[in-house]
Amino acid sequence: MTGSNQMPIPGSEQKKESSHMQGEFRYIWKQLIISKTGMLGSVLVLLVVLIAICAPLLTSHDPAAVDPLNRLKPPAWLDGGASEHWLGTDNLGRDMWSRIVYGARVSLIVGMGAVIVSGVIGAILGLLSGFYGKWLDAVIMRVGDAFMAIPTILFMLVVMAIVGPGITTLIFVIGVTNWVPFTRIVRSEVLSIKERDFVHAARSIGAKNGRLIIKHILPNILSSFIVICGMNVGTTIIMEASLSFLGLGIKPPDVSWGGMLSDGRQYVATSWWVATFPGLAITFTVLGVIFLGDWLRDVLDPRTETNKK
Repeated sequence: MTGSNQMPIPGSEQKKESSHMQGEFRYIWKQLIISKTGMLGSVLVLLVVLIAICAPLLTSHDPAAVDPLNRLKPPAWLDGGASEHWLGTDNLGRDMWSRIVYGARVSLIVGMGAVIVSGVIGAILGLLSGFYGKWLDAVIMRVGDAFMAIPTILFMLVVMAIVGPGITTLIFVIGVTNWVPFTRIVRSEVLSIKERDFVHAARSIGAKNGRLIIKHILPNILSSFIVICGMNVGTTIIMEASLSFLGLGIKPPDVSWGGMLSDGRQYVATSWWVATFPGLAITFTVLGVIFLGDWLRDVLDPRTETNKK
């Protein structure tokens, strides 16, 4: 006699999950191809990442090596330029191309590292604030209001002046001062999701608060969280460049695009390349991150017209 309930075929669930993931990947790839903004952002970000990873292979010059005899050499295509310094040299004779390449590493490390710090802090506080509410929500939101009332750049300048410059310190300071937007967005998502039927159903069968947050709420806010993380990388890169420009960010011999701008500001009229090339590097990197973040928002947000199609 054959029973009505059949045992699942071993591996069938894994195959279904794999097929679902492949379908999601194909959908995202299709949306990327048809989006000019997303494709341009992806190309710019990928280019900067590859340059940062392959820095030792892309230049034969030490970015910190000083050569006074070759100071302020113009790019190779201008009169007086040399092919060995195709983007010219700065006021200390350091090769501009090698400094821009190695500066990409610092910008990406600080940008992504600070976003991870602020994202983790903001996500935890946003989940707690939105889920539990009441006095905990009030305390977290008032602390967030206090952080928003303090000028961010001024607060970071004071902390960096006290603690001292450095990559680790810079990541921590930027991360700690920029958690509020993450908290507010995560909180608003949690307030909406926790009132949905599947959360009430899970609670009715005895699911604990921790399981509700991790298994049911957290997966449903990941898309919004990823989008805001992507958008904030560009802002963080600009913050790092601003602090380094003011002399309180990355300290030599580490290379920073903001520090290069600071070094070249007094030579803008006579040796424009010293400040122009690091400025262009910052511009294109931040534009790439913004374009990619806009595309991610359109793809991952189910409320957008892209996903409705």
